[in-house]
Amino acid sequence: MPRPRSLTPEQLASAALAVIDRDGLAALSMRAVAKELGMSTMALYRYVADRGELELLVVERVLNDVDTGMPDPAASWREQVSVMARRLRDTVGAHPEVVPLTVAHRHHSLGVLRWSETVLAVLTAAGLEGERRVVALRGLLSYVIGAIQLEHLGPLAGPGTTAITRLSPTDFPLMTRTARDARDVGPDQEFLGGLTMLLDGLEP
Repeated sequence: MPRPRSLTPEQLASAALAVIDRDGLAALSMRAVAKELGMSTMALYRYVADRGELELLVVERVLNDVDTGMPDPAASWREQVSVMARRLRDTVGAHPEVVPLTVAHRHHSLGVLRWSETVLAVLTAAGLEGERRVVALRGLLSYVIGAIQLEHLGPLAGPGTTAITRLSPTDFPLMTRTARDARDVGPDQEFLGGLTMLLDGLEP
């Protein structure tokens, strides 16, 4: 089977991402990526040691597209954090199956580190320090990553929500009522509304 004489990290990441986007994260393997590249599995080991290295390459490939520059300094800290959250959501949301990898490799990914550094600069300028700043950053990351997963992998207005509306209102009065309301809540409203509530709790 013919193969390129050499492969760049970008080519490896793009092939792995193609596998994930098409077949899901569970389908990512050395064998699948080798097939995507038109080479033998053993030949792929010349470039990466295992699936873990492929995962890190994918995370970098996706997150390198996130704009991590400082938002408009004239904007409020809340507006700046919202901009950063939307940038991450929009970029990673294009590849939702990659979301779990951002969690697993967040301490090694330069993309995540750059995004976090900018967010920390905004939070610091707003007066958040020490443990409060730690909780703020982790809370924001958890919210954005969780929101992306809900939006793309298990939307509140999906089949699961419809099933909840059919539950007994006697046994689950609040769940059934909330499920009915959820059908009228769009993804942007859900994301931005939840983010606003989170930022309210972070007010210095």
